Amino acid sequence: MPFFARFATPMLLLLTACASQPTTRQQDRPMALDEAGVTALYASVDAAAEAYRAALQQLAGDDPAQGNAGVAVATAQLRDAVSGCVAASGCDVNRVVSVYDALLQERAQALDAQSEPFAVLPTEEITAGEGAIPEQSPLLAEMPESGRSVALLNGRDLSDLIAMKGPVKASLNEWLTWLRPNLISAWENYQYMRYLMWPEYEQAGLPEALLFGILAKESGGRVHAVSRAGASGPLQFMYSTGLRYGLGQVNGFDTRFDPQLSARANVRYLNDRFAELNHNLEMSLAAYNGGEGRVARLYRSSGGKDFWSSAVYGNLPPETRDYVPMVLAAAWLFLHPEQYGLQFPQVSSTPATLALVHASSINELAICLGNAGNRDGWFRPLRNLNPRYEAHTPIAAGTALQVPDAVLPLYRDRCMNAEIAAQARDIASASRVQARTVKLASYTVRSGDTLAAIARKHRCGNPRSLAQANAIRGPRYLIRPGQKLSLAMCRGA
Repeated sequence: MPFFARFATPMLLLLTACASQPTTRQQDRPMALDEAGVTALYASVDAAAEAYRAALQQLAGDDPAQGNAGVAVATAQLRDAVSGCVAASGCDVNRVVSVYDALLQERAQALDAQSEPFAVLPTEEITAGEGAIPEQSPLLAEMPESGRSVALLNGRDLSDLIAMKGPVKASLNEWLTWLRPNLISAWENYQYMRYLMWPEYEQAGLPEALLFGILAKESGGRVHAVSRAGASGPLQFMYSTGLRYGLGQVNGFDTRFDPQLSARANVRYLNDRFAELNHNLEMSLAAYNGGEGRVARLYRSSGGKDFWSSAVYGNLPPETRDYVPMVLAAAWLFLHPEQYGLQFPQVSSTPATLALVHASSINELAICLGNAGNRDGWFRPLRNLNPRYEAHTPIAAGTALQVPDAVLPLYRDRCMNAEIAAQARDIASASRVQARTVKLASYTVRSGDTLAAIARKHRCGNPRSLAQANAIRGPRYLIRPGQKLSLAMCRGA
């Protein structure tokens, strides 16, 4: 599991346990601490928070490895302090939650400072009305069901929630055989977008494996994916549903294609379904695919039965019956790849900003960069991280693009090489059309012309058709130099 998932999940588990497990028996009651003991606990929390902030500065600076190590140590210290707070009746758990909340916000700001996300819209620019998404506090009550979502998923290991039913096993079979390349590609695509998408899930207390499972099944991590039904973006929102959850047209750009905003909308949608469907994971996923109205009606009419019951499963569309186990299987493989000999590749995905020296399109950049450092080349990461730009459209010099940091030296060494850049531009601008068809409205007869030759040259079909269109009578079909013939019925040279 990636680093931030490793250090954030234990904290969320512990904080959730604190909020969701009342102590009703005498032997279960927390140990009472005097004022000095509680003060010491608060001091340990504050000290761990300061260490965490110092590590964030290293992450944003020149020593990310030391910063990662410092974050891990500080997280362990916070965990110990929280354990003490949970065990002490005089300790204010909300105070600890607010410290962790602030640290998550500071970490997000540190990552933003590193990468200056270009494709992400500020929240205030979204003008979809009721669906606009306000800034969310990671653990507090602005998202009404977030605490219960944490208890449902992070409070219980997601692995324990995934029932190994026959359809899930069949989905594992597909992901591990003919769809294995798709799963690995989805993993690679996700790694480049992870810094935009995962924080939205992390702040809501939802497991990263669930995000990956949905992404892998919905789009394979292709930001500009569009289904035959019109669902669009990495998480495949229909337009009307997207509007309800803060996605829509902003300055001509469909924000369903924005990876961060689509992840944020996905969190809100799932949160609403958890509230409506008694926190049932499979039913919530079914609603995401098959429509919330249909699933809610089926849930009520079945008396609240779960997804796998015949009363529910047998009455869902085949697509939804396949969708849910495929998402669960991909999430399971995210958590347990080694169990199946599945090796997800290491991806150099540290975000960076590239200022274009010369006007270039995404296609030109993908050609001149080559595929050093990325087996499949850099087209997909460039396209996913800069969703506002069409692949073939020239982007002005000086524009800041979001790129993986491995792209920066390649751009300097290859795309700023005049010969390589010219070759890339020539290839990117080539057209599949060899020669444009020219269609004339009329033709002036020249000496030596015959009606048959004119009809053949201008693709007029049978010469008699051309003669009839110009009132030329047979059987000789005479024409003379200077005579104008209408070619309206011809297809052009």
